This record gives sequence, structure tokens and C-alpha cells, in this order.
Amino acid sequence: MVPVARTSWKTADKAVVSMVDPVTASRLQFALTTIVHIIFPVMSMGLAPFLVYFTWKEVRTGEAIYEQLRRFWTRIFAVSFVVGTVTGLVLEFEFGTNFAAFSTTAGELFGGPLALEGMMAFMLEATFLGIFVYGRDRVSDRLYFLSSIAVGLGTWLSAVWILIANSWMQTPRGFEIVVENGHRVVKLTDPLAAYLNPRFPYMFVHMQNAAVEAVALFMAGVAAYYVFRHHVWGYSIQHIGFWETTLKIALVALLITAPLQVIQGDAYARHVSETQPQKFAAMEAVWETDSSVPEYIVAFPTNVADLLNPRTESLFGVGIPGGASWLASGGDPQATIRGLASFSTQAPPVAIVFWAFRIMVALGFWFVLLALWGAYRWWRGELFEDDLLHKALMLSSLLGFVAVEVGWIVTEVGRQPWVIQGVMKTSASVSPGLTATEATVTLLGFATGYALLLGLYTYVVSRIIREGPPPHDDLADQPRSPPPESEVTTND
Repeated sequence: MVPVARTSWKTADKAVVSMVDPVTASRLQFALTTIVHIIFPVMSMGLAPFLVYFTWKEVRTGEAIYEQLRRFWTRIFAVSFVVGTVTGLVLEFEFGTNFAAFSTTAGELFGGPLALEGMMAFMLEATFLGIFVYGRDRVSDRLYFLSSIAVGLGTWLSAVWILIANSWMQTPRGFEIVVENGHRVVKLTDPLAAYLNPRFPYMFVHMQNAAVEAVALFMAGVAAYYVFRHHVWGYSIQHIGFWETTLKIALVALLITAPLQVIQGDAYARHVSETQPQKFAAMEAVWETDSSVPEYIVAFPTNVADLLNPRTESLFGVGIPGGASWLASGGDPQATIRGLASFSTQAPPVAIVFWAFRIMVALGFWFVLLALWGAYRWWRGELFEDDLLHKALMLSSLLGFVAVEVGWIVTEVGRQPWVIQGVMKTSASVSPGLTATEATVTLLGFATGYALLLGLYTYVVSRIIREGPPPHDDLADQPRSPPPESEVTTND
């Protein structure tokens, strides 16, 4: 008989709990809440320019279609704003509950932008949102148009202050470290240099353009569904003109934002290689300093045992010779890239950063192709008849949000082990009194609560889309594009 080791329940319980340390649990909780939260501000920030345009066209032309567009997308904007506000407040509380040590160290820097985000951006947006949602028949056209601009400006100002804080964590400037009450804290010496740090303009342009691009894809996908049902399947869709116009406007926005994202992203990657070489090395899975580094399209561990090891060094890859060097230098395929082995700190989880970066880049080029495809079909007069394009747009409707998510994974995971680059490590940022049990229980609670919240948001937005645009008397007698005569028509 083979002897079996016996372990008491108490000992086993301690072993399990010790496996989930407070740092890991807190990071997972913050990652979870951020991944869910970012959906709502992306939707509201991306919709803001469209709502300003719809309002301007409605006021200027008086055409009913623009009133319908404004009213329909405002409903989704309002829902996203409310849910985004709630989830955003939770994120700010987590700085105190889970990352108190970080808050103590960086409070002087973080407190200002977060306070300004609430007092300036949120209050501006919330104040004028009431006028924008309920005041169309109660205020003048000029004031109403002004309210749309104020709402959009407030939405984008929120991003300004949040990105100032995050970009400073990537490239901290304008500060010194002092000791107060036995704690090392950040003391601002040049607020302008801190707030306008080198990373901020890159992050702001990339994030805001990504939000508009994601919403343009979402609008195009939803509109393509109804256009497909009407023109290809032959269903009689009420207000088909609304969906045709939505598809055209979304394609115009995609034609602008998709190429811009690729061009600006190239400059952004070059900036990362200069200011955060360890992150760039993780993005390209470069372990040893070398020149003429290939841009790997795919890479896998050479040892099967390393498949689940995110920091494995032995890789087999298929790539473009000199591509990574060209990207880092801005055109020199022989440029040298500093490898991860040359840094004194532990490397970030390379596999996570490597694949997140490739998914983001692949999606970026797919969006460009999709925009050009749609523009070509529009130019040929076949935009509403190309069923393959409609299917591609429908399948891509949420991919803009996926691109934002993986982009933030590259940004945040790629910075590890630092929470403030070169200043404070993530392991030192967690609340000192937080236990593994407390962190794990709250992680499970947040996972459950946010799953329910995301499900409810999806249900509400889906219901708004199913209900379609609000009716308008001026459109009641206008003819709709007829479905193909060869198909059997039904009401939808």
C-alpha cells in the first residue's frame, strides 16, 4: 500500500489562501473593473462627435432624418454615461481600498487630475446633458446646439484628466521624491511638465481616435444588419432610410479614423521604444539586445512545457526581417533593440504583451481594409447590395472595443513590474493591511456584480436597437427603398 500524506482542513485552507496573494488579487480586480468600465466611456466619447454633427445638421437643415439620428443615438449615449459614471467611481475608490500605498505616494499628482475630472468635466457634461436630452422643445436652437457641444466637450475633458494621470505613470516628469511622516511621496516641482508629460499627446490622440473608430464600427455593424435584411433578404424594414444614412455616416467616420489610427500608432510605438524600451522589448519578445530584429507575426515556445509560461525565452517565430528594428527607429531595418535580459528588473509577462499588441495591430489593418472596401462599394453604387460587406461589418461591430481592450493590456501589463515607471513597483503599491482573503472575496464579488451589470447594459442597448429609431411625422409619408421583388416580404 502506498502511503498517503494527510493534511488537515485548516492547513489546506491556509495553503489555498496563500496562493492568491493580495497583490495578484488586487491587480486582477482592478483589471476586471477597468476592462468592463472602459466600454462605457468609449461608447460615450465615440458618440459625442456624431451627436454634435447630428444636432448641427438638424438645426441647420431641419431635416427629420437628423432628428431621428440624434434622438436614437442619444438614448445609447445616456445609458452609457450613467453606467460609466457608476463604474468609474468604483475605480477611484479602489485606489484607496486596494492601492492605498500607491495613493499615499502619488496622491499629490493623482488628486489634482481626478478632482478636476469630477469638478470640471463631469459637472459640465452632467449639467448640459439634461438640456440635451430633454430640452429640445424648451430652448432655442442656438442654446440646444451649444448643449450638444458642451456634452461632447465634457466627455472628452474627462479623458484629458484621466489620461494625464495615466500618462504620467508611464513617463513621470516634473516631480521629486521626498519623505513625509516616514513615507516616500511624490512632490510636484513643475505641474506643467508633469501634466504635459511626453506620453500624454500620444495617448490622448490614440485613445480618442480609437473611441470614435469603435463607435463608427458599431454603428456600421448595426446599420448593416438592417440594410442586409432589407436589400438582401427582402424583408420590409421600417425606416430603412435611417439605417442607410447611418451606414454612410459610419463609413465616412471609419475612412477618417482607421488610417489615422495606423499612422499615429506607428509614431506611438516609436515613442514607446524611446521612453519605455523594456515595454517595447516585451511587445516584440526581444530577450537579447540585437540589431535587425524581425517583426514576428506569430511566435510560439519551442518547448511544449513552456506553453503556459508567459515569460518563456525560447521562441520559434515567423516574421518580417528587420521589421521590429524598422518600427523602433522609424525606417532603419538594421537598428538595435535593447533586449529584456539587459534590464535589472523582472520582465513583464511577455506572451500577454506580445499577443495583445499583435491582435491590436491586426485589427487596426482590418479596419482600414473594411473602410476602403465600404468606400469602394459606395463609389460603385453597390453599398446596399454587397451582402459579404454587410456580414463583415456585422461581425466587426464590436471589434473596435476589443482593439481598445487589448491596447490597454499592452499599455498596463507592458509597464510591469512598475506602477510608476522607474519610481514605484506594483508589488509595493498595494494597501499594506489588505489580506489575501479580503482581496480574493472582493475580487469574486466584483466579478459577479460586473458580469450582471454588463449583461444588463447589453440588454438595454439591444432593446433600444431592436425598437429602432423614434417615429417622426415628417417621415411617415416618405417612400422607403423597396426590397427586391423576387423575395417574400414580411413586416419586421
